[in-house]
Amino acid sequence: MTPLGRRIAALIGAQGPISIAQFMALALHDPLNGYYATRDPLGAEGDFITAPEISQMFGELIGLWLAQTWHDQGKPARPRLVELGPGRGTLLRDALRAMTLMPEFRDQLEVVLVEMSPALRRVQETVLKDCGVPLRWVESFGSLAADRPLYLVANEFFDALPIRQYVRAERGWCERMVTADADGTLGFALSPVAATGIPADRDGAPMGGVYEASTAGAALAETIAHVIAARGGAALIVDYGYEAAGFGETLQAVASHNFAGVLDRPGESDLSAHVDFSLLADAAARGGANAWGAVEQGDFLRELGIEQRALRLAHGDDGMRAVLNAQVERLTYADQGRMGALFKALAIVPRGAPTPPGF
Repeated sequence: MTPLGRRIAALIGAQGPISIAQFMALALHDPLNGYYATRDPLGAEGDFITAPEISQMFGELIGLWLAQTWHDQGKPARPRLVELGPGRGTLLRDALRAMTLMPEFRDQLEVVLVEMSPALRRVQETVLKDCGVPLRWVESFGSLAADRPLYLVANEFFDALPIRQYVRAERGWCERMVTADADGTLGFALSPVAATGIPADRDGAPMGGVYEASTAGAALAETIAHVIAARGGAALIVDYGYEAAGFGETLQAVASHNFAGVLDRPGESDLSAHVDFSLLADAAARGGANAWGAVEQGDFLRELGIEQRALRLAHGDDGMRAVLNAQVERLTYADQGRMGALFKALAIVPRGAPTPPGF
């Protein structure tokens, strides 16, 4: 058992079972032993790889997407660019470089990185030190004032927000909790009391069916939408997930590019769950904005011109063309575990704004 696992077991011993949401928050963000607080998890030497690390084209196209939405909305003054969970800063570096094509947008940006991890912030400071624009860091989106047009990107951020799991049993929907035995070994158990507030459309689930919900994700999407509705701007959320929730368990742990047991090594493996994009779209509507999508990442990137960008970058070099084509295929194809269909994009814009690019 990891040091954090022993602390979680002690917490459960003192106060009783905890929700999966609380377990995820501790496992990922505990300031002493949490997964993101203590390491750089990205890349070949880490535990997983994200789209910006696969190809510079991903960040470049997102940068141009943000600039184009600003242009299409009448070029509002004093735009704020925010990235949630910037990883190594690779996406933002590539996006800002692409934005040099629209300097009137780039030159007036206030750029904010929302990052809780001291370890990742140090990496971001190094990667972005020569980006040419002022940067500042905050630990939460809620700490930002809603005083500027908001242009926001969140790539593989919502999948790591805490979720709750509910299992349909004879006594109704019961929340799945994390428990610990006398030896401190963590395990799952159902709450003895049936949960309330489960959406009515969940009643068709079979016995043993699992319903996952991220109240944290929905609340954040609604807050983002409220700022965009009031001040203008656009948000782009890219993540793996589904367009409408079904009945299934998607919570997973990953370590060294392989799946691991969710409860096996708290603080030493990444935890995530598929994003319910319908939940985010509904939250955006409650916040007073319009949601577009979700569309498959492959379709989205092709609409933005990733194939044409690859041709330009190759400069007629056959070897480089082969490398870039492999990157395009990994980002846009849907077969053999590639990202094109599993990952999806959702946009949030003010009501009445033009259709955002790619949608």
